[in-house]
Amino acid sequence: MTGPLPDVPPVRVIGLPRLTAGFDEAERLDRRAHLLTHGSPPSLSADRLTELAGAVALRGRGGAGFPFVRKLEAVAHHARRSGVRPAIVVNGCEGEPACRKDTVLLCRAPHLVLDGALLAADALGARTLVVGVARSTAEQSVRDALAERGLSDRRRGRSLRARLVRVPERLVSGEASALIRAAEGGPALPPGRRVRAAESGLGGVPTLFSNAETFAQLAVAARMGAPRYAATGAPQEPGTLLLTVSGAVPSPTVVEAPSGVPLPYVLQTCAADPAPGGVLVGGYHGAWLDAATAYGTVVTREALAAGGGALGAGAVLPVPAGTCPLGESLLVARWLAAESSGQCGPCRLGLPSVADALADTLAGGGQEALEAVRRAARTAHGRGACKHPDGAVRFVLSALDAFTDDLAAHTLGGGCGRETAGLLPLPAPDSADTADGTGTAALTAAAGRLAVDWTLCEGHGLCARLLPEAVTLDPDGYPLITDTTLPPRLHQRAQRAVSRCPALALRLEKP
Repeated sequence: MTGPLPDVPPVRVIGLPRLTAGFDEAERLDRRAHLLTHGSPPSLSADRLTELAGAVALRGRGGAGFPFVRKLEAVAHHARRSGVRPAIVVNGCEGEPACRKDTVLLCRAPHLVLDGALLAADALGARTLVVGVARSTAEQSVRDALAERGLSDRRRGRSLRARLVRVPERLVSGEASALIRAAEGGPALPPGRRVRAAESGLGGVPTLFSNAETFAQLAVAARMGAPRYAATGAPQEPGTLLLTVSGAVPSPTVVEAPSGVPLPYVLQTCAADPAPGGVLVGGYHGAWLDAATAYGTVVTREALAAGGGALGAGAVLPVPAGTCPLGESLLVARWLAAESSGQCGPCRLGLPSVADALADTLAGGGQEALEAVRRAARTAHGRGACKHPDGAVRFVLSALDAFTDDLAAHTLGGGCGRETAGLLPLPAPDSADTADGTGTAALTAAAGRLAVDWTLCEGHGLCARLLPEAVTLDPDGYPLITDTTLPPRLHQRAQRAVSRCPALALRLEKP
């Protein structure tokens, strides 16, 4: 498939459903259907909840895979030490184009996610619950779920205040500190320094921050108990997991499967090509596996890491043997570079340098261009205000390591002879642009005029970097926009600048 994924793809199950129980009977489990399917959740003390999370080896399902028990312990410790009530933040933003598992949960089983978040809130004595989303479908479903439970942001007569935060659909919007800033009324951007949410998160209080699937898994484990929960899946990583499978498959699919399932079986379930040219695991902050490695591994963090991959956010993307995986990687590398929040050099300057050097390498730039890729990657890695540069660098370097024969063919100048089909999903505005970023496919788009809401603009300057033909910056870093109609060739990238404005201050008006 090509183009962006649907918000709520079809769901398949390998084995018995847990997170997706009831999906065969209802498109969305409202409060009543949820209780009929899952039953009422137990009430657990902080000690019992921590013991449960440790017994089932629950890890965060948003990408980093951090042990959830350590988050619980850290939040409880800092809350006791500071003498304040903690907060709970559910990250359902899922700004990566190849992931939809959290969106599926929030749209179809929102009460399961809320169960886990409320279990933690009750155990830790939290006063505030925030759910962050980036898509309108998830926003409406969560709003309905909060209303069905009688939860709101009003303080009167309530021990817990709950609210929803909608952020721009960007990769960095789901970064922990970016979402917390957005929940406090600021831009959905990481701050200039790294801050541990467990120490000082929402409103400066210790904050338990994890993604939607993690809280849903906690709710399932609390109902089942540790022994029964751990009876499914790999011994070291028990339970099920959600995978978003796209790329060279007939239809993007979210799959619930036991951990430890063979990766080939997951691909077969989704009718992928039995002889792929490679498989990207973990998404665009993940890593590539060559076909032989992919078809000899199982889906656990340990097994994927041993083969050079990563479970990451649970995205699995095969590409067919007739498609150039390095060309596909270049399209994603350019998108990753454009996703920078523009706040630090390693990201704002380093990632475009990595993408440009990769383009030169694939165009036959020789060993010098290849060394430029690795040099730019070393410069960007480990120096950003968030983990976006690290993830982007890992993605690019894994492509060089996994497809050495293709790399040699490109580096020597002849190319591999295979097409770049744009099989890896990217947002619609980017998919219309050409690989060199000129946006010539937008020639037929309707014209428009850029405008700024000065009550919102905070001078981030991202619009000028995305659309330098139409936007410049004044000496204070605020945009200067000519009051003229944009030519049609710029309309697509203008839409992109509007959608990525961190403060939502930019808009595109009809002339």
